Amino acid sequence: MMTTLRGADILARTLAQAGLRRIFSLSGNHIMPVYDAAIEAKLAITHVRYEGAAVHMADAWARLTGEPGIALLTGGPGHANGVGALYTALASESPLVLLSGHAPLNELGTGSFQEMRQADIAAPLVKAAWTVASVETVGVDIAKACRIARSGRPGPVHLSLPFDVLEAKVADGEKFLAPVADFAPVEHPPETKTIAALQALLKTAARPLILLGPVLAHAPVVGLVKQLSAAAGVPALCMESPRGVNDPGLGAFAAVLARADLVVLIGKQADFTLRFGKAPALAAACRFAVIDPESEALQRAIKNLGAARVALSAQADSVATVRALIAAAQPHAGAAWLKEVADAVAFRPAAWRDINSGDGPVHPVELGRAVQDALNTSPDAVFIADGGEIGQWAQACIQAPARIINGVGGSIGSAVPFAFAARMARPQAPVIAVMGDGAFGFHLMEFDTAVRDGVPMIVVVGNDSCWNAEHQIQLRSYGKERAHGCELRGGTRYDLAVAALGGHGELVTRAAELKPALARAIASGKPACINVMIQRLAAPTVTAGAPAAAH
Repeated sequence: MMTTLRGADILARTLAQAGLRRIFSLSGNHIMPVYDAAIEAKLAITHVRYEGAAVHMADAWARLTGEPGIALLTGGPGHANGVGALYTALASESPLVLLSGHAPLNELGTGSFQEMRQADIAAPLVKAAWTVASVETVGVDIAKACRIARSGRPGPVHLSLPFDVLEAKVADGEKFLAPVADFAPVEHPPETKTIAALQALLKTAARPLILLGPVLAHAPVVGLVKQLSAAAGVPALCMESPRGVNDPGLGAFAAVLARADLVVLIGKQADFTLRFGKAPALAAACRFAVIDPESEALQRAIKNLGAARVALSAQADSVATVRALIAAAQPHAGAAWLKEVADAVAFRPAAWRDINSGDGPVHPVELGRAVQDALNTSPDAVFIADGGEIGQWAQACIQAPARIINGVGGSIGSAVPFAFAARMARPQAPVIAVMGDGAFGFHLMEFDTAVRDGVPMIVVVGNDSCWNAEHQIQLRSYGKERAHGCELRGGTRYDLAVAALGGHGELVTRAAELKPALARAIASGKPACINVMIQRLAAPTVTAGAPAAAH
């Protein structure tokens, strides 16, 4: 018998057939047909408290699982509320699809309810954006959106879903479901001659570096970075921080970067994070090899670096290029250089080991030590960092098998939804986020979502009663007497707010209280907030052989 299906049914069943059964959403008029269709398709809907949180959750889900994250929002203001979160995903090369309800096609131009040019609004923040035109193309469109999100440089895609298309019915609807194969990314591996030319360049270099873009920090492929370094005998590092060459998580990397004579950029853009490749951040005589999925990025790199310095440029996928280099590796002879770079990246000032704040506000290094000990209990632990200065301290002090940060885009506020999605992706692993008190205000209410869904992530709030990153800018640029507008109320009890929502709350005022508080939070089995009163310090710039300086 022929099955009559609505557009919403085709959408839901196509997603389910492709194995994409987790949706992060906030309901609204235009998408209620999808909620209805989700029942038969057995889609699991996480219902959030703010649209931006759904997009951040889809982002984290994608980075941890490798599959496209799916966010589903209603049209008009719901769509607009979620668009801002796309920027973080775009900069972090995270493959997600934002599905938004939309005014009916047959009412466009009439002043329909919440009518908005949604695809145009999303376009600058996504790889592609369009509006579904008919019930017959719903399945094809969702498969295409997922394929684009995962192909080349991964990133978000937007698809608007007109209400009348979702409600429209079509006979023999099963034939309009997109096959699973249509979801697969289009692959663009490097040519054999490109790998050979790259190997030849590496052989001639005394101090080569391989720098990788944010996609190589995603959990399913992050292990390739160490494999590449070991196979090629060349230092390989992933750069995903807005602090770039001064990323505290990379230790004293800036010093060795300035000495490199060949830098291979694989999906790593020659942008502000590399000081556009200019001296003194990189030596004026340094040569470059640039492999990138996008022709525009290649052209921009050549312009920024100078054509005379670019010895090789080629278009190819980042992960495929890394795999090809590993397979064809010819170990480099520079063992001393490999160790020098490793030591620089691992370097932290010796003085940090002796930091002891006693009974006063907690030093961020002490916070990092306690979180590190808690994460060390599991090989699947996930560490999340967010916020300005405290986020940088955390990245300098904490490591984990999987990490999600706010990324090159430098946004803040995403850690709570990131932590939620991470714990859903890894339900047996500890998930600990460290963020500032300013950033915590963005998505506090997602603790309600976590309590409802029984998702016991832990969020450690570094509370210095300040928008400290901006405060530090004021101090450096204008002086203490002109610092204003960045203060928050002193000692706010974020822990009690989370407890009131049904979670677990802990207040920490001394470093000695950190480990017991973390242990109680983990044992509670609830979503937890550990509110830590910290010293108001500038983020560190790690310089080998010298104390940490203010950034």
